[in-house]
Amino acid sequence: MQSERPHAGQAPPTVQSPCIRQEFSFRPVPVSVVTKLLRKQKMKYQSGPDQIPAMLLKISAPAIANPVATLINESLATGYIPKLWKTARVVPIHKSGDSTLVSNYRPISLLPVMSKVLEKCVYTQLRDYYQYWNYLTPDQSGFRPNHSTTTALLKVCNDIQAGMEQGNLTGAIFLDFAKAFDTVDHGILLEKLKNSGIGDRTLTWFQSYVSDRSQYVSISGSSSFPLPVTCGVPQGSILGPLLFTIFINDLPNVCKASTVHMYADDTVIYTSKPNLPQLEAVLQEQFTEVEKWIKSNKLFLNTDKTVTMLFGTAPKLHKLQNPHLCVGTISNGTLTTVTSLKYLGMWLDPNLSFGPHIEKLSSKLYPKLGALYRNKSCLSPAVRKQIVQQMLMPAIDYGDVVYAAAPQTHLHKLTTLYNSFCRFALQCNYMTHHCDMLKQLNWPSLESRRTLHLSSLVFKSISGSCHPT
Repeated sequence: MQSERPHAGQAPPTVQSPCIRQEFSFRPVPVSVVTKLLRKQKMKYQSGPDQIPAMLLKISAPAIANPVATLINESLATGYIPKLWKTARVVPIHKSGDSTLVSNYRPISLLPVMSKVLEKCVYTQLRDYYQYWNYLTPDQSGFRPNHSTTTALLKVCNDIQAGMEQGNLTGAIFLDFAKAFDTVDHGILLEKLKNSGIGDRTLTWFQSYVSDRSQYVSISGSSSFPLPVTCGVPQGSILGPLLFTIFINDLPNVCKASTVHMYADDTVIYTSKPNLPQLEAVLQEQFTEVEKWIKSNKLFLNTDKTVTMLFGTAPKLHKLQNPHLCVGTISNGTLTTVTSLKYLGMWLDPNLSFGPHIEKLSSKLYPKLGALYRNKSCLSPAVRKQIVQQMLMPAIDYGDVVYAAAPQTHLHKLTTLYNSFCRFALQCNYMTHHCDMLKQLNWPSLESRRTLHLSSLVFKSISGSCHPT
C-alpha cells in the first residue's frame, strides 16, 4: 500500500500544545519494574520470531531481570532497538467462508516478548507524560484509561439528544478509514511526536522503533521470507495504539464548527442546526476540511463506507420532504445517507429510539437460546445458569445505560428475552411467573440491572475512575 500513498501539496497540520513546558526524555527503568513485567507474562508456550516463549521469561524472571533491565536502559540511552525485536511473525487465522480467499483470514501479529517488555516501559513513561500535560484531545476515547466504548456512545448520543430537545436537526458523518493503523506515515508520526514535546535525543529511539521493521507469515509449519514494513504502527504491539492516538490527535482542530469524537479510528463528525440547508452547509465545509487533513496526513478514506445520518424527532423529520443529507467529496462524489448504522457495537436510528438495536439483539440471541434448548439434556442446572450469565447476558448488558431511555415497547422485548433466559436456566414452563424465577435464581430484574450499571457509571465518573460524558 506504500506505493499508492498520496503526496500532499502542503505539510500536514500539527499542533504544539501550549501547556507543555518540559521536554520528554526517558528515565532509567528500575530492575524491580522489569521483574514485575516479566512475572506478568502469561504461561504460554507460543513464541515470537525470537523463539523465546513468554512462559520461560516468566519462570526465570528473578534470574534474568537484572540483565534485561540493563538491555532496556541501554536501548533507551542509545536510541537503538535490535532488529530481531522489530520482526513480527504473522499467523493467519481463518474466520469463516472459503478458506482459499485471503480476505477470510485474520492476521495475528506475534512480536518478541522482550520487545513487549521494552515497549511497556516506554508506554508507561510516555502515557504519564501526556496525561500530566493534558496533551491528548478529550475527543478521543480509544486506548485511554477511564474511557470505553460506552462512554463514547454516551457522549455522542447525549449530544444528539440535546439537539432534539432544542428542536434542532443533527447531522453526522461516520468516517471509515482504510487500514488506518497500517498506513501511518513514519515521517509525519515522528514530526508529531516532536511537536508533542519529545526531545531530539529521545526521538532517535522512536525513529529506530518505527524504521527497519519486517514481518513474515507463518502457517502450517512453513514460513515466508521476511518483507520490510515501511509504514504503519506495529500491530500487536504495546506502543502502537498510543502512537496512533498521537497521530490523529490534531484531527478535531480542523473541525471548528462541529464536534468530533473518536474511538481509535472510529470517527464521527456531527453538528446541530435548526434546518436542513444550514446543517448541510456546515457539514459540507467541515467534511472538506477533514478530507484535506486526511490527504495531508497521507491516510486513506473509504468514501464508499463513509456515510451520513440525519437525527431528529419524528415530527421534525416528518416535515422534511427529503430527509437526507447531501455531502459531497473532493472527488465529486456524494456520501451515502443511511437510516440505520452500527456504531461501536450499537445500532443507531434517526430518532434514537434504539428499536433497530433491540430488534437485531433479539434476532441474534433467540437462535442461540434455541440451540441451547436442543442440548439442554447435556447441561446441568449450574452450567445452564453460567451459560446465561457469561454468554448471553453480556450482549444485553452492553450499552444498556445508553439505550435505557428507549420507549417501553422496545425495552419490553428485552424483558421477554430475559425471561426466556431465566426459563432456560431453571427449565420451568411458561406458566411460571417471572418474579418467582428471578427470586429462585437470585437475579435482579432487567430494569434493576440497568439502574445498577448507570449508578456504577455515575459513581466512577464522580470519583474520577471513569471519564465524565
